[in-house]
Amino acid sequence: MIWSLRSFTLPAILALFGFCLLAFAQSRQVSIVPKPVLLTVQEGTFHLTPETAIVADNAALPEARQLSRQLSPATGFALEVKTAGDGSVIDMRIDPLLNKLGEEGYLLTVTPKSVSMRAPKSAGLFYAGQSLRQLLPQAIFREARVSGTEWTIPCVHVEDYPRFPWRGAMLDTGRHFMPKEFVLKFIDLLALHKMNSFHWHLTDDQGWRLEIKKYPKLTEGGAWRKETVVGNIEGKSQKDLTFDGTPHGGFYTQDDAREVVEYARARHVNVVPEIEMPGHAQAAIAAYPKLGNTGEKLEVFTQWGVDANIFNPKESTIKFLQDVLSEVMELFPSRYIHTGGDEAVKTQWKSSPDAQSRIKELGLKDEEELQGYFTRRMDEFLTSKGRRLIGWDEILEGGLAPNAAVMSWRGEKGGIAAAKASHDVVMAPTDYTYLDYYQSKDRSKEPLAIGGYVPLEVVYNYEPIAKEIPPEYAKHILGSQCQLWTEYMATTKHVEYMAYPRLSALAEVTWSPREKKDYPEFLKRLEVHLKRLSTLDVNYRQLDGPK
Repeated sequence: MIWSLRSFTLPAILALFGFCLLAFAQSRQVSIVPKPVLLTVQEGTFHLTPETAIVADNAALPEARQLSRQLSPATGFALEVKTAGDGSVIDMRIDPLLNKLGEEGYLLTVTPKSVSMRAPKSAGLFYAGQSLRQLLPQAIFREARVSGTEWTIPCVHVEDYPRFPWRGAMLDTGRHFMPKEFVLKFIDLLALHKMNSFHWHLTDDQGWRLEIKKYPKLTEGGAWRKETVVGNIEGKSQKDLTFDGTPHGGFYTQDDAREVVEYARARHVNVVPEIEMPGHAQAAIAAYPKLGNTGEKLEVFTQWGVDANIFNPKESTIKFLQDVLSEVMELFPSRYIHTGGDEAVKTQWKSSPDAQSRIKELGLKDEEELQGYFTRRMDEFLTSKGRRLIGWDEILEGGLAPNAAVMSWRGEKGGIAAAKASHDVVMAPTDYTYLDYYQSKDRSKEPLAIGGYVPLEVVYNYEPIAKEIPPEYAKHILGSQCQLWTEYMATTKHVEYMAYPRLSALAEVTWSPREKKDYPEFLKRLEVHLKRLSTLDVNYRQLDGPK
């Protein structure tokens, strides 16, 4: 049958046109990042008013109060949180019968009369709240009251849960110190994207950033460098380097760390601290020379790149680092403690009588096995305290500690090998997740970066479960995270520019079903999402124009 407009009366045509406009308007409004597993748009809207109440059972009260706080600044509404009520309500309940949705899944239903949120655990209710915020006008993200805005929510039904349990980002505060306030903002943005892991890189050659009570010199001296190398050092000899002559440093007190952990916990973000060992150790050795191999008094490193200074393998140094980890565990309840392990240059061990004596004493083959021993000692220590060691994929080279998990950064090879050996893995390969790499092939149009090229589309199309991993071992891929190494990011705005919108893409990689990924459709939602980031004062990179 061939349809013609002549087949319809004028009222019918107008009704059809009106329906199409409504459907178009609603489809424009629904732009949730990361994309939910199932989302159905229905007719109508819910109006949030000062009379709207948030009704919650006792188990849901913390999430209900947090949602009320999040909705208050822009609306000016002090939404009452109570345990019973009807009328215009946002109803939040913990429902154990929804266990099929997993630890972080949720149901969200919006009708013209009410909003319903259901989840088996509190994390799911929190994520339902983040989806609800994204259904509201973008002005909801303002920190001050917005006048003249109608706070409407399109009617939808959402069933949602994450694909991977580890969805995160690593922020390097060792190379450039970042203020605590920015760290909190960084966590807020992770939570908005339903990411649940904040990997906090706290120590490196260029600075030790965490207060350790037993060893105060780590921050008294190790947190400060006298100057910083200027420009990209790639291909330059030592004599060609220039320095800014400006001291740089800072550190987080233990109270700062507790505040960050609690702030993250309330947003269902786990803080994974990283204390680098045995390499990337010059700041610590500068503070305590006995930790080194040469006896030479060092300064905190002022350059970038891989440094030769490495912790010595003496028993006293292992005890020192275990003391540090003891204080770290008091501050960070994370099951996983990251001990680095990457780029540990063995030159000093090869020429050190103490290191060579240690290799012989332990019956080891070489320096790689000595690092493996070093890591196993830390693994045993952390395991005895009910924690798990996680480290960069170099920890595979000297024999992987029994309880350790691997973060695969040098491509996926290490992660594949670890998964096949039944070790848990977080995929973090440079070619897909290193957000310190350039976002354009034309570097002249971008701020200075370390090198490489990782555009938005490459991040979005990343698949953490490599095809080389047999199906029976896929369960060992915990997820993925992006890396923000800050050698060339001296300011928080530069960090944001490098992070967004690529971090938004990785959020979708780790949350949304693989079969629902659609890059052109993602870009349409992202255009709306970037307006939210603008409201949140995020200095994101603009999308490239049509090719």
